[in-house]
Amino acid sequence: MNETKITRPTIMEINIDNFKYNMAQIKKKLTPETTIMPIMKANAYGTYLNTKLEILNEYEIIGVAIVDEGVNLRKIGYKKDIFILNQPDINEIDKIIENNLVIGLSSFQFLKELQKQEKTIRVHIEIETGMGRTGIAIEDIEKFLEVLKKTDNVKIEGIYTHLSSADNDDKYTKEQIEIFQKAVKKITDIIGKVKYIHAAASNGIINYPEAHYNLVRVGMIMHGYESGENIKEKISLKPVCRLKSKITFLKKVKEGASISYGRRFITTRESKIATIPIGYADGLKRCLSNKGQVIIRGQKVPIIGSICMDGFMVDVTDIKEVEVGDEVLIWDNEQITVEEIAKKCDTINYEIISTISERVPREFET
Repeated sequence: MNETKITRPTIMEINIDNFKYNMAQIKKKLTPETTIMPIMKANAYGTYLNTKLEILNEYEIIGVAIVDEGVNLRKIGYKKDIFILNQPDINEIDKIIENNLVIGLSSFQFLKELQKQEKTIRVHIEIETGMGRTGIAIEDIEKFLEVLKKTDNVKIEGIYTHLSSADNDDKYTKEQIEIFQKAVKKITDIIGKVKYIHAAASNGIINYPEAHYNLVRVGMIMHGYESGENIKEKISLKPVCRLKSKITFLKKVKEGASISYGRRFITTRESKIATIPIGYADGLKRCLSNKGQVIIRGQKVPIIGSICMDGFMVDVTDIKEVEVGDEVLIWDNEQITVEEIAKKCDTINYEIISTISERVPREFET
């Protein structure tokens, strides 16, 4: 996202000081020897902090999900290590080499493609411990390393896994950690010490200190939001973003007036209706139609009718002196939280934040 003068009334405010506060609190949970890898995938979970080089440069390694995200970090001038969490597609190998990216490796087929390259490629071996997504099974490790020994251009810099249920299943998570530790021993017994060993993302950092190893992957909690239940009881966090807009149109309607597509809301009294210029193309969930709320002049008011692609309507009949230009808070992290919105949409806070589209300008503040 290019930084331009903001003229649109709909804005996501990003508080950089809150981000720095959260990272300081996370650091307190770790030993001095543990490296922090901020995960800046999906435009830093929708905050666009991945565009702030002065923040990125504080860390020796940044994690992203796809190759193009790594390429974009190189374009803005980040020169340190960039780790691609997910094993890329074979057609992206040229970009990986050109941009000196470190990649997750979890299949024999991809390894054989890497062996065809002339230049050195750095990898972290991913171990399948129960996530059920990607990774090398522990019983295949010896065979995988035998294939790897046949080349000099693939350098192992890390071993990692992903804890699928570190927020809600203690028994399963401990089983995953046990499998991972066995895998790490197998690999290091054969090839020796590796630079990074990592398993813990946000929930693992808070709930399983034994899984910190020497690197942790920090995601949702660096933005000040709970990655699982009761996280804020275990660490002090400050939310980094607020989503806001303005009233751009006001009208009075009679009882029995229909509002928005499909006539899903019919007024039951003479009403004053405000139009807000943010819709589902901006990432505002359509599931909030007729059940979400926003804050205007410190008062919660209901979203009425279907949320449109570019806007929605609210009933402001009970707000005195309401007028065009009044600020509208979609979420303020106090009266309306991201978690509350997620619950209404039967989803998680990750989705609410990360899917706010590029159409919404980000305004950074300290």
